[in-house]
Amino acid sequence: MAFGANSKVFVAFIESVLEASTTPAMDVDGDSYKCALWNDTIGTPDETVAASACAYNTGVWLAAGGYEEEDTTEWDAAGEPLTTVTSGVSTNVYSFDAANTQSGGSSATLADVRGCLIYDDTITSQNDHGVCFNSFGGGNSVTNGTFTVVYGAAIFQITV
Repeated sequence: MAFGANSKVFVAFIESVLEASTTPAMDVDGDSYKCALWNDTIGTPDETVAASACAYNTGVWLAAGGYEEEDTTEWDAAGEPLTTVTSGVSTNVYSFDAANTQSGGSSATLADVRGCLIYDDTITSQNDHGVCFNSFGGGNSVTNGTFTVVYGAAIFQITV
């Protein structure tokens, strides 16, 4: 099993937002989000899993499985918070974005980071509801430095 090369938005996230089925209802611009890092021993992520299996610490995203990458002090277990979260439509493209996510300091040591899980840290009814997973296309490491997740044009975009 491996993280793989795909980056996907969870179908359950889209459904939960459109149906307001979480408690509280998701507020895409107002909720708090985190970015958790994962290595290549994770099971293969699947964007079609139920909401109960796309959340942090459920399904393939089990923190206790030894798949999550963290540095205790510089990149926390359960991830680092997203800052400057924005969402909106331009022409016919919806974008969800945030500032690039950095380790909490400049002395992080992380090895073989293959991807991340972006999740909503506000939702209580479906513990830390998954938003999307992003592949980094291979192993990434840092030794006694700053680890940064750089988002492209956006964390994700949907053409509508």
